[in-house]
Amino acid sequence: MAPVCYLPTLPMHHSLPWLQAHEPFPAPSSAWDAETPAPGLLAAGGTLDVQTLCAAYSQGTFPWFNDDQPILWWCPNPRMVLPPQQFRLHRSLRKTLQKFALNPACEIRVDSAFARVICACASTKRAGQPGTWIGADMIAAYIQLHHAGFAHSIETWIEGELAGGLYCVAIGKAVFGESMFAHYTDASKIALAALVTLCKTQGVELIDCQQNTRHLASLGAYEIPSKDFLATIASATQQEAIAWKFAPSLWSTLLWGNAH
Repeated sequence: MAPVCYLPTLPMHHSLPWLQAHEPFPAPSSAWDAETPAPGLLAAGGTLDVQTLCAAYSQGTFPWFNDDQPILWWCPNPRMVLPPQQFRLHRSLRKTLQKFALNPACEIRVDSAFARVICACASTKRAGQPGTWIGADMIAAYIQLHHAGFAHSIETWIEGELAGGLYCVAIGKAVFGESMFAHYTDASKIALAALVTLCKTQGVELIDCQQNTRHLASLGAYEIPSKDFLATIASATQQEAIAWKFAPSLWSTLLWGNAH
């Protein structure tokens, strides 16, 4: 999941491809050589419509840019991924999930408030960071992607209030995490655990986390070569989409077993 922060100013090197609307993306491997202005930067320009976003994600590429920059497309190497089968459920989170699962005032909802979730992610402030990369254009684009069936929200609700959540992109069985927010302690972790549970029970091999963070690593995510990541999603995007529904009974598949 891309970090919620402002990107640094990037020099626009003459070798960076500038895309016209619906122009095919360069080969992802071209983002990994020494000629790029920043590691993983693949191209600039293009559009954020559904067709372009689906084409980008299908080849492991995602947009990430500030309001004062053109659309920038990234395909970092290595790639941070979280295999659902290797999700690390620490003792404290296990206890939190057990209490959540048994409380009738707590529930996981899927896709009931996508616009609210992405806007909450955009407005979340992190210490030492002036804002986020989720600008108005990105919000509008991903809401359209949601309406088209390729973007989803996993939501933590407590006593009828939206307490936290995340949104992701999904094509077939390829799932790409984007951003999380929490209004209450652990609310975003609960949503992530619900996403992991959905993916685990429906044969998703890995969840794309985009970039390495200490928090994701603590939950079992790790880096793999991007060529291996691309090979995995090439197959996953051709498979039948998972069912974006969450039932409380699914918690047992995650909570069963020994705490780590």
